[in-house]
Amino acid sequence: MGESAISIKGLKKDYNAGAGEVHALRGIDMEIACGEFVCIAGKSGSGKSTLLNLVAGLESPTDGSINVLGQRIDRMSEIERIRFRRSHIGFVFQSYRLLPQYTAIENVALPLMLRGVEKRERERRALEALDMVGIAKCARQRPAQMSGGEQQRAGIARSIITSPAIVMADEPTGNLDTATGEMVLTLFQKLFRQNGTTLMIVSHDDDMPRHVDRTIRLSDGALIGEEINA
Repeated sequence: MGESAISIKGLKKDYNAGAGEVHALRGIDMEIACGEFVCIAGKSGSGKSTLLNLVAGLESPTDGSINVLGQRIDRMSEIERIRFRRSHIGFVFQSYRLLPQYTAIENVALPLMLRGVEKRERERRALEALDMVGIAKCARQRPAQMSGGEQQRAGIARSIITSPAIVMADEPTGNLDTATGEMVLTLFQKLFRQNGTTLMIVSHDDDMPRHVDRTIRLSDGALIGEEINA
């Protein structure tokens, strides 16, 4: 394995529930190389989404270390984690998370707006990203006017607009039919391979492994195995 984009050691996450403490993650050790495509697979409740949230700095661990691009994000303050995400990580969500009042080009340009990029420049770059994912024609449409596949492609365009080193995708094909889901995964491969982007996908889709380099399997908060995909 080459240089690590993500390095996790002894990662634990506990939640306080009404019936007592829930151990969402039970001491995970994991390495993901720069430019690697990895699927974190498991059933609902396995801890895979918790793992993604921790690596993204959306939550803090109970114990353990999280090193992302050489930075210990578990030691960062919330503000520092927000700045780190904006600079280095892109996200693709199952539910698309497009703002309904914004057009596709405005949604895709949002990360640039948060960086203070001038409107004309961010719209130029957003249109370029929409063209890369094949939906430039939808630039002035709002989400309600777009199909599920078009909305997910807009979500992918938004994830790459800042040229992040890492993209994290939470069940990116979960709301799509089989054919559209296949198209989205092919698009991931095309866009991210050529840029050397590291991709971390959380999924329970049995077809996902053939699209990634490695599948890491979780069950009840523990790593139970992994497969290298030829």
